[in-house]
Amino acid sequence: MVFYRRNRLAGGTYFFTVALRDRRASTLVEHIGDLRAAARRAMRKKPWTIEAWVVLPEHLHALWTLPPGAADYSRRWQLIEADFTHRLVKSGVNVECGRRGEYRLWQSRFWEHTIQDETDLAQHADYIHDNPVKYGWVTHVAD
Repeated sequence: MVFYRRNRLAGGTYFFTVALRDRRASTLVEHIGDLRAAARRAMRKKPWTIEAWVVLPEHLHALWTLPPGAADYSRRWQLIEADFTHRLVKSGVNVECGRRGEYRLWQSRFWEHTIQDETDLAQHADYIHDNPVKYGWVTHVAD
């Protein structure tokens, strides 16, 4: 069994990539209102600061800064993913169900990087801003 180690720095700033299981889907942009509502609800339960965030059809990137003393970003993502999934199911969106009754909307793991300094932060913010251009969703970053 593979064990994943996550770097947890209380009050740290992190870059994340979170993806849907079906990388051909467009669920995130089709239901962006539900995603925003899920994030707002999670932020009320376990606050953090959004430095940057981009949502593409099947994946998203985010830069978050956690409050002093907080390091549990995994729980925050769990809250967002669960709330978003339940909103979709409640509204009648067909979400694949696994053998044990769990919904199979999200990729099982997300990618995280602890921001090291201001240069690292700027590079990851630029990556977030450039990502829609990279995938051909817009022509210019300003779009």
